[in-house]
Amino acid sequence: MATPKELFERRKRRNRYQLRHKSHGRIRLSVFRSGRNIYAQVIDDAKGVTLAAASTLEKTVKGDLKTGADTDAAAQVGKLISARAIEAGVREVVFDRGAYLFHGRVKALADAARDGGLSF
Repeated sequence: MATPKELFERRKRRNRYQLRHKSHGRIRLSVFRSGRNIYAQVIDDAKGVTLAAASTLEKTVKGDLKTGADTDAAAQVGKLISARAIEAGVREVVFDRGAYLFHGRVKALADAARDGGLSF
């Protein structure tokens, strides 16, 4: 029987496989969610380069928050990552939720990124 970590990795691989085949070379907005923080990166997989990154650990975001593990924090990270991506010249991305369900903090980050000007 597979362990929870192995199942998580399997879901992540399955999602990334689908993204790779349906993204048509678009840049990827990847999300990582831990128990205490949330992180987002805009990644160009063709070049293997991170174009923009944001997380709840940054001083500009951390000072305004009670905790880094709620939807308000995720929304702030979404706004920040969209501003940085647009500054880097990226407007269209494909959203990589990893193995996480699209609800809660992940959905809050995605909605804030869309409101900030990213298209996916």
